Amino acid sequence: MKYNRRQGLQSLGAALACAALPQLAHAQADWPAKPIRFIVPVAPGGSADMLARTLGDRLGKALGQTFVVDNISGGGGVIATQATARANPDGHTLMLSYSATHSTNPAVRKLPYDAARDFTPVAMIGGTPNVLVVNPAVSANNVAELIALLKANPTRYSYGSAGQGTLTHLAMEQFKEATRTFMVHVPYRGGSPMMADLLGGQIEAGLPSLSTAMSHIRSKRIRALAVTSARRHPALPDVPSLAELGVKGFDSVQWYGVHGPANMPSAVVQRLNEEINRQLSTPDLSEKLSHEAINLMPMTPDQFGQYVKTDSAQWIELVKTRKLTMD
Repeated sequence: MKYNRRQGLQSLGAALACAALPQLAHAQADWPAKPIRFIVPVAPGGSADMLARTLGDRLGKALGQTFVVDNISGGGGVIATQATARANPDGHTLMLSYSATHSTNPAVRKLPYDAARDFTPVAMIGGTPNVLVVNPAVSANNVAELIALLKANPTRYSYGSAGQGTLTHLAMEQFKEATRTFMVHVPYRGGSPMMADLLGGQIEAGLPSLSTAMSHIRSKRIRALAVTSARRHPALPDVPSLAELGVKGFDSVQWYGVHGPANMPSAVVQRLNEEINRQLSTPDLSEKLSHEAINLMPMTPDQFGQYVKTDSAQWIELVKTRKLTMD
């Protein structure tokens, strides 16, 4: 019988696929074999930390292993993200990823990791817009008054961010560029310490995620002037969007998801994705996150990976167009 090269390759491919099935099943059956390290790239407190602890507790109960939250702050999320990239890709190290780690940081700085190649996208959790807020001592009740105040006092005011290269940094630089105003940038090791100084009056303004700022807005300890989403957010129906006020270029959300190191077993990724999406579908968790102004956005791993690539490309283009740079 004459040898057919195409048929031979097809047979070889089928044989390899069949051989891989028991390995995938074995990987899924043995996982998780020990507690899972859940890296959070910010200091304790704030939206990312709350999400990691809430989701980690639920996943731990569902999967029969403890999720150990490990807060590694600093570098705008770079330190934690690099630690994740270097971890064993066996599914026992994950990270609570967000806009800074995989979208805005790659747009504004050279990184010791590749935000796409060095990670496995596992699952999207959800997103929340950022909100322009000021300390009540600032005599501005709306965006127009803030712009006028900044232009009249070009060196007096400062704003805080969750770190260099985070969305809270890049979005405020975008606001300054769009309104031709100036504020001194004060970077922090996460949204929680930034909010503490904003509440204390050490800084005057910020663009934190709405989920981080929501409780302080409700208690009137800070004043909300506008949100970065294209339309008003249901949680703040009286607060306009920057877009409707004519400040162009704002239609973004701060997303939160789960990544692991590159080359995680596909069976483990699939199991994690299914379990995370199942948790997001439970009414009590949905209600809890909705109260924190986080809109759930369940996706498959492939959909999540594509979403991150698109989001990152948007910020890369913005940085080029507006010539935004790191401080």
